[in-house]
Amino acid sequence: MKLNEAGTVLLRTHGLRAGYGPIEVISDVSITVKAGRITALLGANGAGKTSLIRALCGMVKAEGEIHLGERSIRGLRPEQIARLGVAQVPEGRGTFADLTVEENLRVGSFARREAAGFDEALERVYGWLPRLKERRWQLAGSLSGGEQQMVAIGRALVAQPKVLLLDEPTFGLAPRIAMEVIQILRNLQVESPMGILLAEQNMALALKVADDGYVLSNGRVLAAGAASALREDPIARAAYLGEA
Repeated sequence: MKLNEAGTVLLRTHGLRAGYGPIEVISDVSITVKAGRITALLGANGAGKTSLIRALCGMVKAEGEIHLGERSIRGLRPEQIARLGVAQVPEGRGTFADLTVEENLRVGSFARREAAGFDEALERVYGWLPRLKERRWQLAGSLSGGEQQMVAIGRALVAQPKVLLLDEPTFGLAPRIAMEVIQILRNLQVESPMGILLAEQNMALALKVADDGYVLSNGRVLAAGAASALREDPIARAAYLGEA
């Protein structure tokens, strides 16, 4: 089965542990991200969502298994993992305020697996995010919070990743704008074969778009399953409220 076929496991971990120095913040975590599907990573603030994403990107020292397709990527440098097809949209967006929208998107080209075809990739991103094309020569710092989040997503998409990791993409956004961002992810799911891992504290919002998910608490998976089941899972709800 090819990696771009719907349902193929693109990214998986088994018994993953990660932390900072002697402090372990991710313990025995096993997850999968599949092509053409959105997987939610849920949990209250401090549950370990950001640390897990950083471990997947090679930004935090990890033990256990991390595979992209059949290839182990644990221990690789972040830039190596990015070039293999894992793109991250970090919490806080990380846009360059003094660069234009298009210049910000061009930053994403450094992580492309193939040097050729950037203009085609850029036009594809503008097709997914038409507002960015309208603002392409505008400084990113002059955009609204929601538009800056779109720039951050677009910058990751320019790299044409196999797997897209998003860390709290709706944080700090008004509900209407947050729903716009979620709709973008839904459109990507339909139009692209990539797998999406969506880390969100807003459980209700994430489960509107996710196919399945995992609930983290204190760095461990407390619950996992189809999004429809997690909506009604009392353990998932307790973890979302920070009670687990």
